[in-house]
Amino acid sequence: MKKWIVILFVMLPALAMAAGPKVPLDKANNDMSDQASLQNGAKIFMNYCFACHATQYQRYERVARDIGIPLDLMKENLIFNPEAKVGDLMLSAIPQESAAKWFGAPPPDLTLVARVRGTDWLYTYLRSFYADPARPFGVNNIVFPSVGMPHVLEELQGIPQPVYETKMVDGKEKQVVVGIETDGSGELNTEEYDAAVRDLVNFLQYSGDPVKLEREALGWWVMAFLVILSIVFVLLKKEYWRDVH
Repeated sequence: MKKWIVILFVMLPALAMAAGPKVPLDKANNDMSDQASLQNGAKIFMNYCFACHATQYQRYERVARDIGIPLDLMKENLIFNPEAKVGDLMLSAIPQESAAKWFGAPPPDLTLVARVRGTDWLYTYLRSFYADPARPFGVNNIVFPSVGMPHVLEELQGIPQPVYETKMVDGKEKQVVVGIETDGSGELNTEEYDAAVRDLVNFLQYSGDPVKLEREALGWWVMAFLVILSIVFVLLKKEYWRDVH
């Protein structure tokens, strides 16, 4: 029995890697030190995502302070609930019972979604919606087939149409969606939309790890301290051994 338990723990990492995404993921290449990107990502999130998805482990005030938004601008432009205070948690207004009825399940909290899914997955996913009249919300997704949410960024991207390619699936030829092409009806062109999605993903990565930059900066100071301390110890050792010899 113990032998099988050991084998299972050894095999788990390999099984997890084998169960990875089948769709190649595009690199997000976001930069958490870019405050302008984080601010734009916060604006996109609050305007297009926050109606359904909360980031309930974040507070408005902390977000504003971290990404450089003055509190008065945060209150005026990014807090839509008139009863919410700047120190409140960022809870969405949609009732969970109603959301479960409309979408089949309550929309998940997105505070940690970048840590769970990964930034490359989010970046690719948000750029992989396509029109599918057979789906309840009229869209599907290459990365997340049969997705249960609408394409909330359609206003920015336009209506993405699927690009099909004939492939062998289970020994049979089948039309498979391999990409998308937009109809030009969105507010942004392809490059601008990709940049907007990158900003949104950047903000979601910040939400999942708001102290990352502080931690990394502190790490450099710790390394510098250890280097200096090591030099002191070496010189101290030489001084002690000088008397011994």
